Amino acid sequence: MPRADATRNRSLLIDAAAAELSEHGLDVSIARIAARAGVAKGTVFNHFSSKEELVSAIFCEQLDALVATGETLLEHTDPRSALLEFMSAGAELQANNRAFCEAATAASRAHPAIRAASDRLTQVAEALTARARQAGVVRADVTGHDIVLLLNAPTRIAAPLAAVRSDLWQRYLRMIFDGLRPEAAHELPVAAPTNEDFTTAATR
Repeated sequence: MPRADATRNRSLLIDAAAAELSEHGLDVSIARIAARAGVAKGTVFNHFSSKEELVSAIFCEQLDALVATGETLLEHTDPRSALLEFMSAGAELQANNRAFCEAATAASRAHPAIRAASDRLTQVAEALTARARQAGVVRADVTGHDIVLLLNAPTRIAAPLAAVRSDLWQRYLRMIFDGLRPEAAHELPVAAPTNEDFTTAATR
């Protein structure tokens, strides 16, 4: 197959898989993805050795897009607004993308590429959080790891009503974010998660 055709087919597969996974979750079949892309099922495996590899490629792209958003927000003059915008972007991605929400807590995090992308996300989350801590606009003990985990919370809280109130996650994001204010802080019963915690969880 000419290289241009192979490149085009890979792009079609990525786009089709991203759309199918967003709409139907991780259980979507390779046959359905291939049909949406307009290619033969075998073409999928010409580009990706398994469905896991295809999902990992898409998930990494989505994580890196969120990382890029965070890096841009590091230039924001208001650390509090920057952190809120970052959390909003992460929560909205999960609210609008069923597979991303599922993959964020799935065993696929053990995949090396996903683990590396997740580490990049944690790094930018910590950079944004550090700016907010230094500005005194969030509690002193909140960490980037806390923020990454909290990205899951608004959509999970609103999930029972998502079919009729697709924007409800925004209400709970603001409640969560208000809870990060230093004036609302009380001593927490356990320490923040660490890199070691995430690495151990990914291998179990």
